[in-house]
Amino acid sequence: MEPGKIEALTYDVFGTVVDWRGGIARDAKALLGGEKGLSLDWNAFAIAFKERSKMAGSPEEAAARAERSIRADDLNRDNLRETLEEFGVASDTLTAAEFDWLATAWHRLDPWPDSVPGMTRLRTRYILAAVSSGNVALLVAMARRGGLPWDAILSAEVTGYYKPRPEAYLTAVDMLGLEPAQCLMVASHNDDLRAAAACGLRTAFIRRPAEDAEDRIEDARAAPGVDLAVENMVDLAERLGC
Repeated sequence: MEPGKIEALTYDVFGTVVDWRGGIARDAKALLGGEKGLSLDWNAFAIAFKERSKMAGSPEEAAARAERSIRADDLNRDNLRETLEEFGVASDTLTAAEFDWLATAWHRLDPWPDSVPGMTRLRTRYILAAVSSGNVALLVAMARRGGLPWDAILSAEVTGYYKPRPEAYLTAVDMLGLEPAQCLMVASHNDDLRAAAACGLRTAFIRRPAEDAEDRIEDARAAPGVDLAVENMVDLAERLGC
């Protein structure tokens, strides 16, 4: 890959830039464990919430979700109700305000320690765009809280499509005024990178140890065909000459 031909880095966010697992488990434990006195497997709770929050699924599922709402915050309220039910938490355990607070835990996810330093360096040379299933308000709140230096937030709410639909990647590229080969998709998930590569984007895999846990063991290493594999965001900046 020739870094000089790249104009923009298009990022997966959850897991790649921020720690979704730790953040969801932290807030669930603080509310359900600390205030309500429940004893749950907080990591399993986070995984269950995330699995329900996936916007990909089958084309039929994605279409059905889009008819209800393409805004992740709306869908996450439904996802939280289902997750609480799965873990045996009665519906009247939480007040309306407590439920809203936990449903928006996605707004409070922390960046990985290397994300902001690495991205700040990368932004001196490249456009940085979030290409995520999270909605704009969610991603803006997360960016302001964690200091994420986005140039653009091109979420499903903006493009009109969930990943891994080709339109999600290609619409984001078009909105940046670029060609697919001028964009480097950065993710810690091989399925995301395969979908982006099929659209003509270049690809960079970031190894996130927490992302190859029991629910994503396929992401322990970069899949064959990835253009660049790095250990963290600072490593990516160095490899791209920043």
